[in-house]
This record gives sequence, structure tokens and C-alpha cells, in this order.
Amino acid sequence: MSTTSRPYRPAWWLPDSHSATLWGRLGRREPALAVRLERWDTPDGDFVEVARLASPGGSAAPRLLLLHGLEGGMHSHYARAMFREAGQRGWAADLLLFRSCGTQPNRLPRSYHSGETSDPRWVIGQITREFPDAPIGVMGVSLGGNVLCKLLGEDGHALPEQVVGAVAMSVPFDLARASRHIGRGFGAVYEKFFLKSLIPKALAKVDQHPELAPLRRVRQARTLWEFDDAFTAPLHGFLDAADYYARASSLPYLSRIQIPTLLLNAVDDPFLPSDVLDEVRRELRENSVVEMEFPARGGHVGFTAGRRPWNPWYYGEWRAAEFLAARMDRFSRTAR
Repeated sequence: MSTTSRPYRPAWWLPDSHSATLWGRLGRREPALAVRLERWDTPDGDFVEVARLASPGGSAAPRLLLLHGLEGGMHSHYARAMFREAGQRGWAADLLLFRSCGTQPNRLPRSYHSGETSDPRWVIGQITREFPDAPIGVMGVSLGGNVLCKLLGEDGHALPEQVVGAVAMSVPFDLARASRHIGRGFGAVYEKFFLKSLIPKALAKVDQHPELAPLRRVRQARTLWEFDDAFTAPLHGFLDAADYYARASSLPYLSRIQIPTLLLNAVDDPFLPSDVLDEVRRELRENSVVEMEFPARGGHVGFTAGRRPWNPWYYGEWRAAEFLAARMDRFSRTAR
């Protein structure tokens, strides 16, 4: 297990899981960075968009590839924070905007979901071919963390050797239990927030592709489970939400991960029952390449520290960059 040079002490002024979670959206102020947006045509006739931060270090500079969460993008506080971390360390950075999360609707009926790994796999291949001398660290957040863990378990040693490490933060390892849990109590606020974006986007997708007309029933969805049952599952070939969750959850794939990986989840994450983390520990008992860091407090994609609200320190993004930096440095020394 690696040690961190700055221990995490949760901010006392964010006393519960919801304040720790909401601070990221309501309290954080991350500056906008000079990124360029590229559109990459995919092998199936569609496209994805990639937000890119250049590095003054040239083509051999370390690179970060970020996979965002549900309805995330460059507007997400963690995306701006990780790009800031990358820039400060002299890295380049790429954010894959999942299909339907870019500036324009994607061409094909398909969208993105928690178990869809083909686009990240293809993007990794594109980046490694474009920058064959650069070490690459991959980070996934929330939904993107589940996608990343599943991809790492699926591919094992098949990943390019330039992919030297991975970090998955606030991962919903068991999608069915996460979906049931998120709407409890105050968590219904998060559920309504996501549905406010997801349902109009789904209906626009149906308008774009009239053959999807039966999926218009998604307008009645009042929970994420109902949304996935009415739209995500049938659109992507699953029987129903339960089948989708069972086949897309990353929990069964964790034991197969073969590259150094850090899992950073808070026990009090309001998006996931805490006992799922016990199952994660059991899955990884015999996997020494995966490090688990499960602090008691931190909320969902929170991990805010600092003694004063006007001078916070964001441990999560710093810890992710620290973990990846050690692997990138090792790769660069070996390549010399």
C-alpha cells in the first residue's frame, strides 16, 4: 500500500454527508481552463467529443484521461479540478465526453451508461497511438468510476503498457443497490436533479430516432430505477433495469484488475449503501495491485479538507494526482 504525504482530515464545517456532497456544486470555485474540444468519429459511424488540455512538455509529457459521472462534463467541479491538478504538474489531460454529453446530440440511437466500456477503450487506443511515449493515468468519477473499474477488469493485461495507473472515485460498485439507496430521504434531491436533465435528453433522443417511440414512456419516470427501466435498459439491449444493473456493475470485475489502481470512496457516500464497501474489500482480498481508501467521511465526490471554509483543500483530486504521479514517474524513468 502506498502512503500519502498529506493525510485527509475532513472539513469540520461540512458535518454530514450531504453538505460534503453539495459543497462541490454549490461552494467550490474552480477556474475555467484553456481547453480545446475535438470531435472524434467512432468506428460505428458515430462520434464522441474530447476536451483536451495541452502540456508544455511535448508529446512525451504524462497524460490524464478522465471519465466523468452521470450527466457530467467539463462543467463538473471535479473535471476542472483534475485538469488544474494536471496543468500544475505539467501533464496534458483529456476528458472523454460520453455520447449525448457533448455539445451536440450523437448520431446513433445509443447513448452512454454505467457499463459501457467500448468508447473509453477505443479512446485509450487513440491516445496511446497519438502519444506513444507518454505515460497515461486514467481516472473515473462516480458513473465514470464504475465504467473504469469494469473496463480494467475486462481487459486485464490487454491494456496498452502506457496505461500505468488508474483512480476510481466515489464508485457505485453495485448499481441496483445504489439506485435504490440514492432516493432515500434527502437523497431524493439528487435523484430529481439527475432526472431533470436525463428525461428531456431521452425524449429528444426519441424525437431524433422515431423507431424509439415506445421508449417515450420514460416521461413517467419518477426515480432513476424507473428511468433506467424505461429507457437505458431497452435502448442498450438489456431486459430491464435489474438486468442492466446486474450486467453493468463493476463489483464482479474488481478481482480481475491487473494495473495499479486506487479506489477512493467515502463510507458516508449518500449514493451508495456503506456495506457495499465491505463486499469490495472481500472481492479484493487477493488482489494486491488495487488499493482501497475508504475514509469514514467525504460524501460523494467531496473529500473536502481544511480548517477554514474560505481556505479549503480538496483532498480527492490531490490524492488521485499523487497516486498517478508516482506511476507516471516510474514509467518515465524506465523509458529513459
